[in-house]
Amino acid sequence: MRTRLLPLLIVLMASVLLALGFPLAVSVAAAQQQGVVIDRIDDTARFAALAQFITERTHGYDERRRTLQAELDTYDSVYGIRAGVFYRDDSAMAKAPATWRLPVEGEGREAFNEALLGRRSHDPPQVWPWQQGRVVVASPVVRDGDVIAVVVLDSPTAQMRSGTLRGWLLIAAGEVVAMLVAVGAAIRLTGWVLLPVRTLDVAAHDIASGRMRSRVVASGGPPELRRLARSFNEMADNVEDVLEQQRAFVADASHQLRNPLAALMLRIELLALELPEGNEEIASVRTEGKRLGQVLDDLLDLALAEHAAADLQLTDIGALTAERVSSWRPMAEEKGVRLRADGAPAVTAWTDPIALSSALDAIIDNALKFTPADEEVRVTVASGSECVTVVVADRGPGLTEQELERVGDRFWRSSQHQNVRGSGLGLSISQALLAASRGSLAYERHEPHGLRVTVSVPRTGPHESPWESGRAVRA
Repeated sequence: MRTRLLPLLIVLMASVLLALGFPLAVSVAAAQQQGVVIDRIDDTARFAALAQFITERTHGYDERRRTLQAELDTYDSVYGIRAGVFYRDDSAMAKAPATWRLPVEGEGREAFNEALLGRRSHDPPQVWPWQQGRVVVASPVVRDGDVIAVVVLDSPTAQMRSGTLRGWLLIAAGEVVAMLVAVGAAIRLTGWVLLPVRTLDVAAHDIASGRMRSRVVASGGPPELRRLARSFNEMADNVEDVLEQQRAFVADASHQLRNPLAALMLRIELLALELPEGNEEIASVRTEGKRLGQVLDDLLDLALAEHAAADLQLTDIGALTAERVSSWRPMAEEKGVRLRADGAPAVTAWTDPIALSSALDAIIDNALKFTPADEEVRVTVASGSECVTVVVADRGPGLTEQELERVGDRFWRSSQHQNVRGSGLGLSISQALLAASRGSLAYERHEPHGLRVTVSVPRTGPHESPWESGRAVRA
């Protein structure tokens, strides 16, 4: 969820920063140009005041004109701005540099014509840093209410564009810093929001794996998620109570039924003494009684397996598997089945060795039970990065895809194996034993025929986080 929520927050924050940054950048460019235009307007007003009384009919014409020309020359040499005072017929009263002429068309001509009407020219269009435009400002020279000349200033824009670019760089740097702060805040925010969700996910996985005592500590995150965590804990408590009552009922029922069953079997044996030797009815009753006793024993074992806590130890899975294979080899030879052990001879993982031994016994017994003579049952130990697997592959009739979905259910047996001894609880007991020790069982077809059962045991120790343990179990 964090991988989906965090990019969304980052995109939203980036959009907000860009939405604020673009108008700010435009404002910086406009402010830079506006400052230049205001300066040029002030300069045109000063030059217009000097040129206002320069006419050929007045005394001191040459001196005033030389003064104006000197001002324009100094202005051009210092600032690099072309400046001139032009009469209505485009002739120059004074200008700098001397080679500069009033343009025939373009922005300079438009500003000149506008000033002839007795008003200052409009602000020039915006010049952006990537453009090579110039800023032209014109002001009329008015005397006795008439426009006698026009002051025109033609400014380069390199300095203005550099100032705009520096302002934009500052804005970009501010945007980057703000984005980094926003990303950090988003990471903290998503972590704070999703902390209860992650904790809830770990607890839910633990409960699904059989660790019913796992609970959520509702200490962080939004109030809604803390309420969800408390509700989850209440639900888990209720589920644990119901399962505990179910286990207690199964265990008590199994235990209480053993005494009447023992008495019933004793009476059957007494009755058999009064009947002829080899009576088929008595033999059938004995068989069913023994089967019922086995079912009760398996039910009691299942209840104990679901209730008992695992004693996790660092165990040599290869050595333990080899020991169980050796124990079952005489039975395999008696049936004419080849029982082989392959894989890593020494590989360790964290598990309850007694629970794993019991589970392997049930799986190997099941494989030998359904494998015909002259076929093979192979037990393979393999080590992965997160778990150790023990694969028991037989060459029996196998199961269909629909039956693979039900294998391991309590009391379930395939329709083609109903005549084989067993209660249908062996794999259920194995699953319960492995779940208590953080292991798992998986079933699949073993082509061309047969069943492959994979026991997975995590390599992570009990001191590591439940989330890592859960990952190891699922591997």
